[in-house]
Amino acid sequence: MKVVIIGGIAAGATAAAKLKRVNKKAEIIMYDKGKYVSFGACGLPYFIGGQFDNPQNMISRTPEQFEKTGIIAKTEHNVTKIDVENKRVYGVDLTTQIPFETTYDTLLIATGATPILPNLPGIQLSGIYTATKLEDGEMLRNQLDAIETVTIVGAGFIGLELAEQLHELGKKVRIIELSNTVMGKVFDSEISEHIAQEIRRKGLDLHLEESVIGFEGEGKVTHIVTKKARYETDAVIVAIGFKPNTQLVDGLGMEQLENGAIIVSQQGKTSIPDIYAVGDCATVHNKLLNEPMYLPLATTANKLGRIVGEVIGGLDSAFPGMLGSSAIRFLGIEAAATGLTEQMAQLKGIDYKTTVIKDNDHTSYVKGAVELTVKLVYHAQTKVLLGGQIVGPKNAVLRVDVLAAAIYKEMTTDELGLLDLVYSPPFARTWDILNVAGNVSK
Repeated sequence: MKVVIIGGIAAGATAAAKLKRVNKKAEIIMYDKGKYVSFGACGLPYFIGGQFDNPQNMISRTPEQFEKTGIIAKTEHNVTKIDVENKRVYGVDLTTQIPFETTYDTLLIATGATPILPNLPGIQLSGIYTATKLEDGEMLRNQLDAIETVTIVGAGFIGLELAEQLHELGKKVRIIELSNTVMGKVFDSEISEHIAQEIRRKGLDLHLEESVIGFEGEGKVTHIVTKKARYETDAVIVAIGFKPNTQLVDGLGMEQLENGAIIVSQQGKTSIPDIYAVGDCATVHNKLLNEPMYLPLATTANKLGRIVGEVIGGLDSAFPGMLGSSAIRFLGIEAAATGLTEQMAQLKGIDYKTTVIKDNDHTSYVKGAVELTVKLVYHAQTKVLLGGQIVGPKNAVLRVDVLAAAIYKEMTTDELGLLDLVYSPPFARTWDILNVAGNVSK
């Protein structure tokens, strides 16, 4: 069996490694147009912020390490065409400009996604960055000494993680967000407002409901222009989302979402026989909604990549689905969410209720107790948990793992209320805040 994998950054690399363990006789060739494979881009904000110095820490496995296991990993090889009828792929070696082609029995598309750059005047100026590739991180980090003021466009995960790190380096940070809240796709207002307050409390310049209309400068960006004002800046980081890299499948008749993401089954199969897709170029199965959706997270990419490797290798595996569990730290606050937000429940027409409570993370007579805020979303009739969010200065994020497990196993709020969670004065109250939230959710 000959398996060709297009893309080797995260999901493709995971699938290749698992496939080789399942079927040692499989011939696996992995192509990536970049200079490296098996790269964890989630570490970039912390590399830029100087939390660690060796960028190789973000690379799990080199091409040479893959080849020792029998997987051929070819970097700087850009696949440009798929011939479905004859099961061939065509491309070019970017170092020599020599074309190549090869056959496949099974094809896995793991081409990832590209940061969205707005088509605005001045977008081509130097000093405007994205932060998803190793080269991006190295370039920005190397130029930080000449940067005093940074403007970040977008208040999502990458935008806020970079804002935190650059603020800690002493930079003046401005955040411009089109919507009326930060991280509005992940958190409901009761949680996101805590993050916005922390941003302002720590002295960062937060602009909500403000749209960028252009960039100015002579060769290098010096100003960013919005519909409300014109701001001086030494650098701009654009972090407004991703677009799946699926141009390669244009014209093949493959089922896709409106944004271009390839629709796949719970085994990673596309609508074309013997072609799979995984990672940020493809959908994942939403366990709660029982439908495919686009959610470019490293956790789901790697989990589905593992399943696809097993399926191609001959096992009857299937990805049970995702909840979208995610978390962020911003200076003195941390927040996490799992399952459906209230906004999503409304959008899907679900009969739901919510509970929002505040309580301390542990007993008040032990020093260091802090207030946490928890929000539950649950089915109005059955009381089955649908989603959970939590925010606080500390000890907030990992509590969401309890909620993820509870939602995954379709627990009710009553069951959460009596769940046997740990109690010890330095760690929790007799009734943990999650117990309390379950008990008051009627």
